[in-house]
Amino acid sequence: MNPLFEPIIDGILNEGYGTVDHFLTADEVTALAKRLRERRAAGQFKAAGIGNQQVTIENTIRGDEILWIDDTSATPEEAAFLQRIGDFVDYLNQTCYLGLRDYEFHYALYPPGTFYKRHLDQFRSDSRRKLSVICYLNEDWQETDGGQLALFLPDESAPNAEREITVQPLGGRLVCFESGRLEHEVRPATRERLSVTGWLKTA
Repeated sequence: MNPLFEPIIDGILNEGYGTVDHFLTADEVTALAKRLRERRAAGQFKAAGIGNQQVTIENTIRGDEILWIDDTSATPEEAAFLQRIGDFVDYLNQTCYLGLRDYEFHYALYPPGTFYKRHLDQFRSDSRRKLSVICYLNEDWQETDGGQLALFLPDESAPNAEREITVQPLGGRLVCFESGRLEHEVRPATRERLSVTGWLKTA
């Protein structure tokens, strides 16, 4: 049993989402956050879009800036992160038989005051995204900084009812949930909110 991956799997099986702290060490968080800021300063980021055509919109729906991470041009710290994700994919396939074949990840930076309204990650015309994964790169994050991830879970206590879970975006913490099942949103923060975000996909 892998002590890093098992809590995530248990959470997904029991609640539809799983979290684990220290998926990244403090040094790894610092290195990736530094690389994110360097790439943004170099003009590599762009405003995020919506839909599988990634149509760019005004920030009434989402306000983050993103940069896709390419395996072929990844820096050592980016390659190390993707390798750990690859290990997670292999473990999921061995233990849960999910048939995952691919992944895609990008840096995400939310400037202060920006957000992402409630949405579902799986496209109507493309069901390959099975699990959504967010790994936070925020150092010394405080609850008063905001920026929580809100997950909307079915509440079995009443028909058509739901309950809301919020997750603090602490550096090194990973959140994973079913892309086609759980709607979620990103709440505004008072400081820049950093993460590596992506999806584990079937063929």
